[in-house]
Order: sequence, then C-alpha cells, then structure tokens
Amino acid sequence: MHTKFRRTKKRFAIARRKRVGKLKLLTRHPVMVPVITFAALAVVTSIGILLMGGTSKVTASNAFVVIVSHDHVQQTVPTHEPNVGALLQKLHIALRQGDVVEPSLSTPINQDDFRINVYRSVPVEIVDGTQKTYTFSAATTPLSIAQQAGVTVNAEDELNTLPTTNFLREDAIGERVVINRATPVHVNLYGTQVDMWTHAKTVGDLLKEKGIVLAEHDSLEPVADTPITSNQLIFILRKGVKIESTSQTIPMPVTEQYSADLAFGEQAVRQHGSPGKRVITYQVQIQNGKPVSRKVIQSVIVQPAVAQIVVVGTSLSGIKGDMALAGISPGDYQYADYIISHESGWCPTKAQGEYGGCPAYTGYVPSYGGYGLCQSTPGIKMESAGSDWATNPVTQLRWCSGYASSRYGGWQNAYYHWVANGNW
Repeated sequence: MHTKFRRTKKRFAIARRKRVGKLKLLTRHPVMVPVITFAALAVVTSIGILLMGGTSKVTASNAFVVIVSHDHVQQTVPTHEPNVGALLQKLHIALRQGDVVEPSLSTPINQDDFRINVYRSVPVEIVDGTQKTYTFSAATTPLSIAQQAGVTVNAEDELNTLPTTNFLREDAIGERVVINRATPVHVNLYGTQVDMWTHAKTVGDLLKEKGIVLAEHDSLEPVADTPITSNQLIFILRKGVKIESTSQTIPMPVTEQYSADLAFGEQAVRQHGSPGKRVITYQVQIQNGKPVSRKVIQSVIVQPAVAQIVVVGTSLSGIKGDMALAGISPGDYQYADYIISHESGWCPTKAQGEYGGCPAYTGYVPSYGGYGLCQSTPGIKMESAGSDWATNPVTQLRWCSGYASSRYGGWQNAYYHWVANGNW
C-alpha cells in the first residue's frame, strides 16, 4: 500500500506541473493577458453588484429633469443635485461678478421641468453726485443694481437708468445708474425729533410733500419760503396744549411679476424692498390733570416703504401642463401642485412606500395602499376616470380633481386640509 500511494502521489505532481506549464504558455500569448484580466474584473464587478443590491449604477429615471438657460444656450439635464448652486457647479457653469441666477443658488430642485436661468452681467457705472462706481450687474431695476453693488440709498432717493451715448465723455461703455440724492432734514414735530429726506426746495414745499397741514395756533420756524439746506433744523410747535407722538411701521409692499422662464411654483426676488415709517401726532385733552381724549393732528410718512419685486414662475411644461388638459382651473394650480408634489412628487406610477425618483410602470399596481399622482387608495379607484388610469397623468388628474371636489368642495379646501393634517 505504501508503494502504491507514493506512485499515485508522483502521478498527481507530474500532472500539476504540466497544467502549470500550459498556463504559463497561455499567459505569454499577447491576446490572453487582456482576456484573463477582463474575466477577473467581471467576476469582481459581479460580486460588487450583488453586495450593493443588484444594480451597478443610479439610473436617470429617479432624477429630476432640469432646464438650464445660460449664455444663449439651453441645456436639459437629469440631476440628483439638491439645489441650484450644486447643479451649476457640477455643470461647470461659472458665475462672474454681478451675474444673477433665478431662482437663487440655495433653491431646492424638487420637481421635473425645473427651470434655472443665468443672466450674465454687463458693465454699469453708478453716478452718485461726484462719486462714480464701476461695477458689473445683471439686475433689472436701478435700485437692485445699486443694492448689488453695495451702494446705500434712501427710499426718497431718485434712481434712473440711462444709456451711455458718448463713452469717451461719460467714461462708461454700458448702462449708467444716476442717483439724485434727497436732502436730509431734521424736523421737530411738536417736540418729537423726526429725520426726513426730501427733494423739496423750500420749507413750505417740504410741508406739502409730507402732507403736514399747520393749524391756526401752530408755529413754523424757519418760515415757509426758506430754502432747504442739508441737515436743516425745522420746528413745528403748538403752544398751550399737550402733544404726543407715536411711530408706526408701514408694511413693505410686494409686487409680483409673472414669468414663463421659471417653473410653476418657483419664485425669485428681483428687487429687495423695505418697510416704511409713519409718525402720528396727537393733541391730548386734559381734564383734572388726566388725559381724557386724543385727536390726530398730523400723520406724516417720514420714510416711504420700498416695494419688493418678486418674479413668480408660470411654466407648466412637462407633466404639470396636464393640469390644464385635466380641466383644473388656473386658480387651483397652486393647490393641486402642493398636494401632488407632497403625495407623489408628480409621479403617476409611484406606489405608496416608494421613495426617490419616478419608477417605470411594470404592468402591476398593488391592490392596497396609495398609487399615482394623488395616491388614490387603492389605485384602481381611478378606473372610473378612464381605462388608462394606471399610467396616464391626465386621467389621474381628472380623478384627483373629482375627489377634491366631492370630499372637500374643491382644491383650495383640500389644500387647507392637507396643510393642517399632512394628508387628504
């Protein structure tokens, strides 16, 4: 047995040396090296895919589609980036001094057909009396240009945008913003010091500009025809009565402009506004040493409010345009958009519990849980709106609109319910 075992062992050793020799010959062949390498990489990749859940890449189907307009071109890209700034950085779209991006860089990307606009700056000269500031800006109003350049202006200052007609004489090649400064004055209004700015030429003109009407027993110093000078002191007094003054904040007005260059539901600020200030003066009636009544004798706007200009997106390109086809009223778009964005992220094939992007239709709809744009529970309820309910967003929206009407009396009430309860 011992001799037989040694012979068998020897035969195995000889066979192994032959196999090793053949392998060495194969690896010396110029074609076999890459073949073997490729096979090894394939094995490693397959193992990695299994360990990572069976997929080797993130598909574009669970990304948002974004339309980026810049430098006279328009790019349509799928993206997983969280906000506008991150996407522009990934696309290597560099921003220069004074460029304007709408919506802002921090705005989340949260819907398909999201629109981003990059407006390139142009040379601008800001003329502020004898001082000139040269900058670059893509802002759309004189005030926003000054704000972007860091030039402080008062609400009463007049700003005008003028074209350059002679760049040699005017030392500018682009637009000019000319600031006509208001004159600061200090008015003692019945004992209350009030700082004002004015374009009035005389003290009397100032009273008319501010709506100050003098009563019979009021005194004015200096007299009405006195020319206004910078930081002038003006006194308006009433003798023999008790006077009180209070200040009130004038709310900042907001002006909305509508643009199809932004996606529906998105906004951008084109001019930052500010609240104003009003001083109200009362004459107090005193009896037995106690005030018994107050009468308003002056209400003066000492600082006008400045409107904030907001551009509001109206673009309904892509799936959101189906709201019109489904017969939803434009006045209800904002309510329907809010609910559907929170229910499914505007995905007609999303089932309850699915997160991320919009999955492809597999031909199967769960018989339980929510499904579709507005997460009908179960999804087959939408069959009443059409046989293509499982995939057609217009059909789904018709059913959703009927549901909003029958259960809540319309999209607006459905929105209020969703905000209060987190569901509908």
